[in-house]
Amino acid sequence: MSVIVYQTFEIKQDKFKDGLDNLLEIKKYRNENYNHKVEILTPITGKDHTYAVISTYEGLAEMELQNKKMFDDDEYLKLIGQFFLEDIIQGSMNTQFYRVMNEKPEMKDKDKEKGK
Repeated sequence: MSVIVYQTFEIKQDKFKDGLDNLLEIKKYRNENYNHKVEILTPITGKDHTYAVISTYEGLAEMELQNKKMFDDDEYLKLIGQFFLEDIIQGSMNTQFYRVMNEKPEMKDKDKEKGK
């Protein structure tokens, strides 16, 4: 069952270009070096400097394993260190965890009956 981590944060206005560059580098590094998928969401409405990162893992255990690997990786720690300490507004990060909901077995049976 997939687990999705949804993190929002506000990039400092005077660090906007550096913050976006670092965020893209973090995304690239994580997607290339770890077993999960990372996407960046940019605002269409709302606060202009509030961005989100969505990370999708195969499950809770996989999320914990990948996080352990990331926090044992000096190169990754360098990337996030600058981002968290210099590029975003302190206290603006909010992290939420979601689990993908499985279909009920009876829903699957009904779909089969309908020829789906």
